[in-house]
Amino acid sequence: MDGGGEAQVNAGGGGGGVQIHQSRRLPDFLQSVNLKYVKLGYHYLISNLLTLCLIPIMAVTLIEASQTNPNDIHHLWLHLKYNLVSVIVCSAFLVFGSTVYIMTRPRPVYLIDYSCYRAPDKLKAPYKRFMEHSRLTGDFDESSLEFQRKILERSGLGEETYVPEAMHSVPPQPSMAAARDEAEQVMFGALDNLFANTEIKPKKIGILVVNCSLFNPTPSLSAMIVNKYKLRGNIRSFNLGGMGCSAGVIAVDLAKDLLQVHRNTYAVVVSTENITQNWYFGNKKAMLIPNCLFRVGGSAVLLSNKSGDRRRAKYKLVHVVRTHKGADEKAFRCVYQEQDDAGKTGVSLSKDLMAIAGGALKTNITTLGPLVLPISEQLLFFATLVVKKLFDKNVKPYIPDFKLAFDHFCIHAGGRAVIDELEKNLQLLPIHVEASRMTLHRFGNTSSSSIWYELAYIEAKGRIRKGHRVWQIAFGSGFKCNSAVWQALRNVKPSHNSPWEECIDKYPVKLVL
Repeated sequence: MDGGGEAQVNAGGGGGGVQIHQSRRLPDFLQSVNLKYVKLGYHYLISNLLTLCLIPIMAVTLIEASQTNPNDIHHLWLHLKYNLVSVIVCSAFLVFGSTVYIMTRPRPVYLIDYSCYRAPDKLKAPYKRFMEHSRLTGDFDESSLEFQRKILERSGLGEETYVPEAMHSVPPQPSMAAARDEAEQVMFGALDNLFANTEIKPKKIGILVVNCSLFNPTPSLSAMIVNKYKLRGNIRSFNLGGMGCSAGVIAVDLAKDLLQVHRNTYAVVVSTENITQNWYFGNKKAMLIPNCLFRVGGSAVLLSNKSGDRRRAKYKLVHVVRTHKGADEKAFRCVYQEQDDAGKTGVSLSKDLMAIAGGALKTNITTLGPLVLPISEQLLFFATLVVKKLFDKNVKPYIPDFKLAFDHFCIHAGGRAVIDELEKNLQLLPIHVEASRMTLHRFGNTSSSSIWYELAYIEAKGRIRKGHRVWQIAFGSGFKCNSAVWQALRNVKPSHNSPWEECIDKYPVKLVL
C-alpha cells in the first residue's frame, strides 16, 4: 500500500478505523486466465530455482561417484590419515561454530492456548436500546443523536455486541468502582477459562503483561491479577497504558523479549479496554465515534519458551514488526484524548489521521514483506522499484501478493472502512477478511483483543491446518501499526468455551451495505 490517498478513521487507539482511498488500481488484464497461469509458473520457477540448479550438480556428482573404484577410496583415506591436524582443526571449528549457534539463536516462543471473554447476555446492546439510552441521558442534542444513529447503521456492528453494566443504567453510572468491576469481569473471565483449558497452575506463571489503554488505576490491572490468582512474589509483571488498539501485539513482543532472557517459564498476556469511565457525554462529533464502535471484550494468551511445550502448543511466533510514527508531531496528536469546550473528556481525531494511518500501514507492510514474502514476489517488487527510479517515474508500484505468504488474516476489527480498504489494496478475497467482518459484527471493536476473537473465529470454522501462517495486524494511537506472524504447529481445533462456541453456525452473516 502506498498510503498516499485519503483516509477515514473508524478504529485505532481511541477512535475509529483507517480507511485509505487509493486512486491506483490494477488493470483489468491482470484478471485474465492466461496471465494468471503465467504468474503461477513464474512463482513456481523462482520458488524452486535452487532445486532446479542443484539437479545438474547432483547428477554430475552421482556419475563421478559411480566411477569411483576401491583404490580411489584407499588413496583418500591415506590423505586424511597423514593430515590429521587439518581434520582436527576443521572438526574443532565445526564444533565451536555449532555451539555458538545453538547458544545464541533465539529461543522459540510457543502459543499454548488463548481465551477470549464473552459477556453475559444481559449486557447486549442492540441498536434500539443503545439509541434509547443515549436519548434518556439528556447529554446529547438531536444532531449528536442522529450522528450516532448513522454511525451505527454503517458501522458493521450487529445487534448482539456488549456494553458494560454501568452504561445500561439510566442515567449511566461511570464510577471508579464500576470501572474496576468491568476490568475484573473481563480479565478474570478470560484468565479463568485459559487456566482451565491449559491446566496450568497460576503459580507457574513467571511473566505477566497487561495492556489497557484508557483505564489505569492504582494498584494496576496487573496487580489486580496478581492479587486474584495469588501469583508468585518474583513474577515479572508489566502494565501497558495509553498505547491504543495495537497494544496487544506490543504486549506479545514484550513477552517474547522477556522469554528470550528468562528461560524455562510461562508468560501470560492480557489485552483489554475499559469503557465504563471512557464513554463520551458531549456533542463533539469527532469524539462520538468511539461510543458507537467500542464494546466490551478482552483476551488472555499463554506463551511458553519450554521446548517440551511444542507438542501441545497451537502456534509458534515467527515475526513481530512494529511501526511507530510518534516522532512526527502530527502523527503524535492525530488520536488525542482531551476535553471539549464543555469540559467533557473524549478522544479527538485529527484531520491528518487519514494520511498518517496510511503511511504507518505502508511502512509496516514494507518492513514485513522481505521477512515473509517468497523470493519471486520480492524480485518483482525490486524490479519495479529499479525501473521506477532509473527509467520511468510513472511506473505503478508493484503490490506484493501477501496471499502467497499467509493463509489467514486477522485485521483489527476497528471499523468496516479499514477492513474494506485492506481487502481492496492487499487484493484479498472475501474469505480472508471474513473473520474480521464477523468479529466486528458479533463483538464490535474490542480494541487490542479483537485480533484474538478473529483467530478464534477461524479456528471455530476448522480452517487452520499444520504449517499455516496467520498474520495479525493492528494499529492505534501514537500513531502505531504492528504485525505479528504465527505458524500453526498442528491442525488447530477451537478450545473449550470459545467465544464462538454457541453461534459459529450462524456465521458468516450477510451484511447490509
